[in-house]
Amino acid sequence: MSKAGDAVAPLLPVELRPSETPSASVPGAVFNLATTTIGAGIMSLPAAVKVLGVAPALVLVVAAAFLADASAEFLMRYRGAGGAWSYAAAMGDAFGRAGSAALQICVALTTAGTLTVYLDIIGDVLSGSQSEGAAHAGILQEWFGEQWWTARVAAQLVAVVIVILPLVLLRRVDSLKFSSAVSVLLAVVFMCISTGMALYALFQGRTQKPRLLPDFAHLSSFLDLFTAVPIIVVAFTFHFNVHPIRAELSETSDMQVAVRLSVLLCSAIYAAIGFFGYLLFGEATMTDILSNFDRDTGSAFGSLLNDVVRLSYVLHLVLVFPLLFFSLRINVDELLFPKSSHLSSDARRFTLLTTALLGSIYLGSVLIPSIWTLFQFIGSTTAVCISLIFPAALVLRDVEGTAKRKDRLLARGMILVALITSAIAIGSNIVASFQPREVRGSRR
Repeated sequence: MSKAGDAVAPLLPVELRPSETPSASVPGAVFNLATTTIGAGIMSLPAAVKVLGVAPALVLVVAAAFLADASAEFLMRYRGAGGAWSYAAAMGDAFGRAGSAALQICVALTTAGTLTVYLDIIGDVLSGSQSEGAAHAGILQEWFGEQWWTARVAAQLVAVVIVILPLVLLRRVDSLKFSSAVSVLLAVVFMCISTGMALYALFQGRTQKPRLLPDFAHLSSFLDLFTAVPIIVVAFTFHFNVHPIRAELSETSDMQVAVRLSVLLCSAIYAAIGFFGYLLFGEATMTDILSNFDRDTGSAFGSLLNDVVRLSYVLHLVLVFPLLFFSLRINVDELLFPKSSHLSSDARRFTLLTTALLGSIYLGSVLIPSIWTLFQFIGSTTAVCISLIFPAALVLRDVEGTAKRKDRLLARGMILVALITSAIAIGSNIVASFQPREVRGSRR
């Protein structure tokens, strides 16, 4: 390994290195990757379809899936002269300590922001929210009325301490394969129920005709279309877990199969939820579609189905939480304690860091309630670096001297697309921030 690679070798915790007897299977890897990918971003996909129109949104999902698969392949093939066993180590081997630190900061910000959104959605579903100028009741208030223990802060705290904390204390990725499988199943349940409700409403004549193309009359500029791109980027960001999941496979060559199966599964779920969610609620679709399920959707079982939809996805987010937290904890530990012993071997540091990070995420969810704002920021900055720019940079750096011409061309294209779309999305949102609230609301 090069000197740069030697410099980051101590950064690799035991959790990221291949175990002495790898035992993870391809199905387990698929579930873990899919669980990493399918998160809170799925709740904003119908709103993205509303902004773009059905046809451009589906094209964007397919394009994002292709780029996600290609960039994950880059990470598996261009791992540095020493065959780095982590994303950070690969970046360190190619760009030195600055490269690994940049990746770790992006992963920490992306995962922390996403986990904050998870708790926001959990709080919205359990205790209600104020979304886009309207009040939305939570399940606890609907069942038990207004009580101190049904309030958002209390409900989130109980979920964090009683349910989430025991899961984030697990130290191996493969230990989460069963909860990951249940999590993916719950996402499929959510997809099937919302699809069934949309089809029922369609047959009853309760749905609006979906727009195939954007409605430019409600956009302040053509560039506003690019504000939906970060949502799709976040929805396909799983790259920080490629290396640890691959390290636990019995045959590391199976990882490409696992990635492609996971991307196909996620693409199908995204397309279905984006289209049928928009079909069900039409132009009333909100940035967090779960907020739409507090009213009568015209289904046969009414409020029962609404509660099942909301609770199933809350449970999905609870089970996804530890997998993202795994990467957050590792990267923060490497940034703060680069010369310390491995995190898995220091129970005291492991516990303190876990508690501090979980507490910070809980506090962030109380202070930042808007999931659209967080996704816009993450998707336009840190997530696009993790999923497109950094993998492409590894190819162009090519420390092993094995990059093919087609890989270099694709890498340059990835960086160009990422920079242009992110710059436009950021600029459009900056302009929108100075517009009146009613104008901003009409754009979504």
